[in-house]
Amino acid sequence: MSKHTNRAIRMGIDVGGTYTKCVAMDNVTHEIVGKNQVKTTHDHESGVAAGVVQSFQNCMDENNILPEDVVFVAHSTTQATNAFIEGDVANVGIIGVSGGGIEGFLAKRQLNLKDIVLDEKVGRLIKVFNTYIKKKMLTEEVINSNIDELINQGAQVIVASMAFGVDSMDEEMMIHDCVEKKNMPVTMASDITKLYGLTRRTRTAAINASILPKMMSTANATESSVRSAGVDVPLMIMRGDGGVMEISEMRKRPILTALSGPAASVMGSLMYLRASNAIYFEVGGTTTNIGVIKNGRPGVDYAKIGGHDTFISSLDVRILGCAGGSMVRINDKEVVDVGPRSAHIAGCEYACFTPEEEIEDPTIEMVSPKQGDPADYVILILKNGKRICFTNTCAANVLGLIDEKYFAHGNANSARKAMQPVADKLGITVEEMATQILNKDYEKISECINSLAEKYQLDKESMKLVGCGGGAASLVPYCANKMDLQYSIPENAEVISSIGVALSMVRDVVERVIPSPTKQDISDLKKEAADMAVSSGASPDSVEVHIEIDNQTGKVTAIATGSTEVKATDLLKECDESEAYDLAKQDFGSKVTDVELAEKTDKFYVFKGVRDDKQPLRIVDKKGFIKVQCSNGSVIKCKVKDYHEAIEKLWEDEAYFKTDTVIRPDFFVCFGPRVSDYSAVDLEQIELLIDLDLGDRDPEEEVLITASVMGI
Repeated sequence: MSKHTNRAIRMGIDVGGTYTKCVAMDNVTHEIVGKNQVKTTHDHESGVAAGVVQSFQNCMDENNILPEDVVFVAHSTTQATNAFIEGDVANVGIIGVSGGGIEGFLAKRQLNLKDIVLDEKVGRLIKVFNTYIKKKMLTEEVINSNIDELINQGAQVIVASMAFGVDSMDEEMMIHDCVEKKNMPVTMASDITKLYGLTRRTRTAAINASILPKMMSTANATESSVRSAGVDVPLMIMRGDGGVMEISEMRKRPILTALSGPAASVMGSLMYLRASNAIYFEVGGTTTNIGVIKNGRPGVDYAKIGGHDTFISSLDVRILGCAGGSMVRINDKEVVDVGPRSAHIAGCEYACFTPEEEIEDPTIEMVSPKQGDPADYVILILKNGKRICFTNTCAANVLGLIDEKYFAHGNANSARKAMQPVADKLGITVEEMATQILNKDYEKISECINSLAEKYQLDKESMKLVGCGGGAASLVPYCANKMDLQYSIPENAEVISSIGVALSMVRDVVERVIPSPTKQDISDLKKEAADMAVSSGASPDSVEVHIEIDNQTGKVTAIATGSTEVKATDLLKECDESEAYDLAKQDFGSKVTDVELAEKTDKFYVFKGVRDDKQPLRIVDKKGFIKVQCSNGSVIKCKVKDYHEAIEKLWEDEAYFKTDTVIRPDFFVCFGPRVSDYSAVDLEQIELLIDLDLGDRDPEEEVLITASVMGI
């Protein structure tokens, strides 16, 4: 075994339904230096943690990676989601606290939670017991008496929740400390979220508490195994919103890891493909997950768990029952639908992956893949007795849409032979039937894409489709062509989720309801979010905080992101102006002409072009990442001391007047190595937010201010 020195390796492990995959990447170049996969260990006594450790150890051994080479290790987890699906949850005792009078009367009712039903059909639920203490009666003796009462009823974990606990955590902390002395797991509601909404906040905390025992034992097993391999960097866990946090933080808030499956693939798309405005697909055999990236950030919304609204942020992912292996449904005249059942459910192989010579005398059989399904799914019985069916993947191969470099590439002749008798029955050609099949998918997918584009106000002229997962090539090219959108399928699509885990950043969110926030309010919130990111494992020097203000609800959100080591990406090779120009030109696409450099600083290039009567822009950083895409905008370079004048000029010049409203621009400001985006209802708020970022910078520093107008 050859000796090596000075390697820095990032390792990401993604736990999928079938396989657990580990990827090792060079920290400097982001090249993949090794891969390993093992079957996901659902039935092991340590659960999926056993597979995480196994794939990690195998990847190290096979690629001569020494423990001291590893600078980052993280894994996604299905453990929390599986706990809810399987009902592997603890009984929860809630200690509610509030003041007196009418406030106390109302709060007591809101704090009195019923059992939380996870699956009504099978009666799966989180058992909840309640006690209540008036704030003025709160002493250690009273708290301990309430804890004992809950334990006697059957509680295995405790939640402390106080009305207006987001304003003062002292009372919840008192309860927390008493529970810890009894060696019981405990959750403070204000630790999970800082938003008002007592019932929802308490319910979110109860759901979190219900999986604490299971998650803590899994976390301990995984961490000790990684330590025994000699790796001493912190073990990071993927969150459902696309960030990572240290395992020590996960022990407090395991609910944040729920729904982290699709999170890994979007982070892979974001970091590895440098996608900044895209609809991303993860196409498996049975389902397709579809989500959105806007200006370098994934679309995030509050998660529903067991049908219950929570205050937990997760990636906003739509799940469709049409994917690479979806079966085709027909009547006597035409294709009526595709999916949701897939080939493996019916015990069939894909026609396009069946040897051509085996497809002899295929006879049509109509089946119900599962009891209760309609009997309109078509399969074929071959002369040798084999059962096969044609799928989306087969249809795309027949139409010649799948390049042979992709995982979904199969034998088009095999697919054609299998589809011929069904096409004859319907009185159409095989190609017409393949087109009907993919059009059924397109109807569902285009509706989903349009819904996401509307929700997140995506610029359709800049939008791309990004395909991940083994079945991506069966659906993405067809839909992209029909919608006249650019698309890409990454080289390592099958391990994009593991890449996403390996390249993830620490992410933490603080949300507060603050009507008419002041500069001090926002400054305090930024500091709180940054401190949380550091406690989750981010290097203090790398933390950036993005502020969003919702004037309708008064909600202010601070999103802090940071890397797990100082300047981890500064070693990446910088691209020069001509390389940046090529990247921008490619991203603009063929409909944008007259591409030229509009402005630049030592860290960013801004390119502009012409499309119809608009001036699309791209901001490209020195690493070659396209940070911002806009279909119409302007850019001004100025010194920090002059930025107010530039903002006010663009605010007026770039306003767009519709019949009964004025659409004002969103602003992107490039300063130092950062680009921050600002959108608010009024100019005063935008200037307040920019002041917070530029206030302590050198007045003579040059910054780029870009105004982007949507909705034209």
